[in-house]
Amino acid sequence: MNLRYSLSLLALFAGMAGAPAGDAARYSNDFSKAASGKPSGDEFLVLAGSFEVKEVSGEKLLELAPLPIDGYGLLFGPAEHATGTVLARVWGATTGRRYPEFGVGSNDAGGYKLWLMPRRGVVAIRKADETVATAPYATWKSETWTRFRLAVSKVGEGGWKVQGKVWADGADEPKEWTVSYSDDSEPPAGRASVWGHPYSGQPIRFDDLEISPE
Repeated sequence: MNLRYSLSLLALFAGMAGAPAGDAARYSNDFSKAASGKPSGDEFLVLAGSFEVKEVSGEKLLELAPLPIDGYGLLFGPAEHATGTVLARVWGATTGRRYPEFGVGSNDAGGYKLWLMPRRGVVAIRKADETVATAPYATWKSETWTRFRLAVSKVGEGGWKVQGKVWADGADEPKEWTVSYSDDSEPPAGRASVWGHPYSGQPIRFDDLEISPE
């Protein structure tokens, strides 16, 4: 375990000392205190792609390099939860008629993803790489931040609900879920994730990562 991660853990535990017991397992990272460069330590696991902590317009964030153009992902936070909520905001940009795709995930690399496809005007829930639910979302704008909320919860006996919200950063969070999916297979415990396909040749940026276990 490196020194920076050890110090971050100490800061996290100190901050939780005055918090209610139910908040002890929450996770958040806005990168304001993160060292620039490749994300390191047990907090992150890069699955594929070149991710770096950078400062852009005076704000620190996590950036996915645009080249080579492919699909990339990174896991973050604790791994012991199967249900709960993952939140993040994501920035993307177009180049001509080329659009990026991006999203957030839960339940490790093969779990659920809340996925935005701006060119098609669609937001989807994916289970592993299979699209299991879609809804229209035609209000995305290039070079802006988008908020994501992905929730996985147990309902009744032998059932799970996966729900997602997507909305423009700075706007009010919608009261209703944008897209939802019911699953009768128990999801595995695992880490949260962020994902990006930089088809436009522009970087994809992530910030304000949060996990709220159920």
